[in-house]
Amino acid sequence: MVMDEKGLGKRIQKSRQKVGMTQQDLCHAANLSYSTLAKIERGAIKSPSIFTIQNIAAALKLTLDDLVGAVAPRKSTSKSGVSFVYFDVNGCLVRFYQRATARIAEDYGLQPDLVEMACLHFNDDLCRGALTMDEFNERLAQRLQITGVDWGKYYLEAAEPLQEMHDALAWASQHYRVGLLTNIAPGFLDKFLEAGKVPRLPYDTLVDSSKIGMVKPEAAIFEYAAAAAGLPPEQLLLVDDTLANLVAAEKQGWRVVWFDYARPEESAAHVREVLAL
Repeated sequence: MVMDEKGLGKRIQKSRQKVGMTQQDLCHAANLSYSTLAKIERGAIKSPSIFTIQNIAAALKLTLDDLVGAVAPRKSTSKSGVSFVYFDVNGCLVRFYQRATARIAEDYGLQPDLVEMACLHFNDDLCRGALTMDEFNERLAQRLQITGVDWGKYYLEAAEPLQEMHDALAWASQHYRVGLLTNIAPGFLDKFLEAGKVPRLPYDTLVDSSKIGMVKPEAAIFEYAAAAAGLPPEQLLLVDDTLANLVAAEKQGWRVVWFDYARPEESAAHVREVLAL
């Protein structure tokens, strides 16, 4: 996405005034501090984060492109009507969860299934941003009756890129608008991108659960992602490894593809088939 930064603050201010919102109203609706919004409107922040602008756009009931004056490159539409593809991260672009829990189990002399269950017990709150990583580590250690566990360290070291899906995502980005829609711990999407464990591409939008306080399969996160894409649900495709997430997206009118990380080559080929031009 190419963002026209000039005049962004003025467009936000005019859009806010048009719908009768004060700065305080918009701050509350977009979960922003007053000082941040004030600086954006007067142009003191030249490049606000895409997550901040997405929240402002959603609060003003505008598409991201409408608000930022972005010029999205012309892309294709598949035979089935898909023009935007959201890819999951964990279990789709990277394989990590079982490897991380297995290593913790080995290091602490525990059963792997007990470690995995303990992680899952707190995972939604971590991915929602309701827990910090330190708080998650503390609760995980208490539940497992161990000390000094650093889930984030195991998490990053165990994350293994699924090259077949990296290639499929790169191919999709050449023909369609693409984004990431992921349940993930705070700060770790950025770390995955920096480490190259997730492809570094010009994504149209990034929906990071920990930054917006919503997790899949909640309906609200799919509504948020659709608004961020600026498209009706029937033009959106979700590629995900979790069936509950796919069912939730289908209920919202999305098209879906299940990614089976045990068969990455077959699954990647299926993504290309569904997106046939």
